[in-house]
Amino acid sequence: MRDIRIAAAQFEHSNNDKAYNLSRIRELSKRAVAEGAEVVSFHECSISAYTFVQEFTKEQLLEVAEVVPNGPSTNELISIAKDCGVPILAGLFEQRDGEVFNTYICVDGDGLIAKFSKIHAFISPHLTSGSEFVVFDLLGCRCGMLICYDNNLVENVRMTTMLGADIIFMPHVTGCLPSVMPGRGLVDPELWYNRDNDPVALRKELWGPKGRDWLMRWLPARAYENGIYAIFTNPIGLDDGQVRNGNSMILDPFGEVISECHQLGDDLAIALCTADKINVSSGRRYIRARRPELYGKFVEPQSEAPVTAPGWDLKHKKC
Repeated sequence: MRDIRIAAAQFEHSNNDKAYNLSRIRELSKRAVAEGAEVVSFHECSISAYTFVQEFTKEQLLEVAEVVPNGPSTNELISIAKDCGVPILAGLFEQRDGEVFNTYICVDGDGLIAKFSKIHAFISPHLTSGSEFVVFDLLGCRCGMLICYDNNLVENVRMTTMLGADIIFMPHVTGCLPSVMPGRGLVDPELWYNRDNDPVALRKELWGPKGRDWLMRWLPARAYENGIYAIFTNPIGLDDGQVRNGNSMILDPFGEVISECHQLGDDLAIALCTADKINVSSGRRYIRARRPELYGKFVEPQSEAPVTAPGWDLKHKKC
């Protein structure tokens, strides 16, 4: 790879208001470029929003979804990338052969560069999970994409790295969710509404075990154990009535946070990702030390079908 300056953005999205969400993507992309970014990345389903589809029928979900790359939202994202002069990554629901996927796309002013469909889709029973890893060239760098839950399985990040990725974009909609884990749970929306008057109370919640502290349990490990740059994006503010913590950040191959969003609102984290850290990282030493002949158990077929389940109750499961 070459040295490259990347932006990880966060903003409060609006449910199924693609025009508004794309307007925020445009504005934040302009800001990122003005601050030196060569690539700008946004969160999971940042174009459409995400959590609100939990109880949608298949027909309703298809109405939200679009074809890629010839749908209106992809075309608008390409227009934004052309106007800003940099590649942009964002997410949406994709309609393909009558199925709906949670898809993340990378475009520049000339069109689609790459797309990836979430391997572990779960927010709606009508979503189809993707079945392919994606690694692609971007401005002289080898990049991969994994969406939210995909990054919680160590195998997915390791596979993407072994397929050649030095930079992995990790778009999320997460944090401040119900959980059996001690200290985790929802954040009172009133704290969000009152953030200007009392930012400290909200920041304690978002940066504590419900939000950032939970991220720090596993996110640095994904970067460290593989020797990759992790570009983590996440919305801030209300997401279908629940508060998300943001904390979009960039981590280096040593698992260090080198840039992070701190605002209680729309914000950018921009960092220079340098090539020199990759090959000297511990993760790359660990990959070279692997003994695949011992790992046959990893790829044995399971006796039961895989189940992707979050640590909180989905609305459609309560029906």
